[in-house]
Amino acid sequence: MTWHSGNRAEGKTILVTGASAGIGYFVAEQLAANGATVVLGCRDTAKADRAIHAIRARVAGARLRPVRLDLADLSSLPATVDALGVDRLDAVVLNAGVLLSGPERRVNARGHELMFATNHLGHFALVAHLSPMLTAAANSRVVTVGSFAARSERLELADLQSERDYRPKRSYGRSKLAQMLFGFELDRRLQASGADTASIVVHPGGALDALTPSRPPLFVRTTAQRLRALPAGVVLHGKHEGAESIVRAVLDTEITSGQLWGPRVFGLRGQPRRETPRAHMTDLDTAGGLWAASAALTGMDPLERPATPIRP
Repeated sequence: MTWHSGNRAEGKTILVTGASAGIGYFVAEQLAANGATVVLGCRDTAKADRAIHAIRARVAGARLRPVRLDLADLSSLPATVDALGVDRLDAVVLNAGVLLSGPERRVNARGHELMFATNHLGHFALVAHLSPMLTAAANSRVVTVGSFAARSERLELADLQSERDYRPKRSYGRSKLAQMLFGFELDRRLQASGADTASIVVHPGGALDALTPSRPPLFVRTTAQRLRALPAGVVLHGKHEGAESIVRAVLDTEITSGQLWGPRVFGLRGQPRRETPRAHMTDLDTAGGLWAASAALTGMDPLERPATPIRP
């Protein structure tokens, strides 16, 4: 059952990255149901329009709009932030991510490994661009979506972009661990600076398409898919349920900066609960090294307003 805030999200503007499909879609749907104005940040605006149509079919009076967002292209971020057209932003959900399965290592226009660039570096730079808007909103929040996969990974600061040893699943898990390390380090730095913005880290557990309800025209789950997925439902859940920890982290005022939230049952399924992060997710030396490397690679720092748009 979706956690509701009693429409305490009325009047709030929230940006959700990667909101046109999967968990990001359900985050947007649930936030809209709680009264928020939701900006769907998506690389494909046609898919964003379909997501908006699907949400409006279920949420009467939903306040939604799309903005084009390509996290792999750092030079495009200033235009994205300008297109938001707002002076303040109550929260940003750093959800978008790419999982590549092919054996070939892929890079973006700046030569950054594509999963690390999209999942971590793009969000790192986006928060820097959004900083003035987040600062302008009282009790704003940065909610970073990590992954259960990050539990078993360790970050190698000397090989952040998998140049020496590229394995797709491992590189993906490390990119999600980088996000989580960033979220906890952002909390420490925000608190040290006396900022009003909170940084909260979440993960959706094990969320399967086959356990997720249909949302036409975005996707339709067949009866056969549902039946085949029933055994998996013992330990996993659908993407609509995976979104609940994220929505809770955005809206629950009792959740404070620096906390980690995920599903209750073995961290894989169930209602949201607070978790104790693994030591490698909060390691100060690793987080500090990652922050410094990310600032060097993107040319900006999330706690400093970017002076000029970054160029490829």
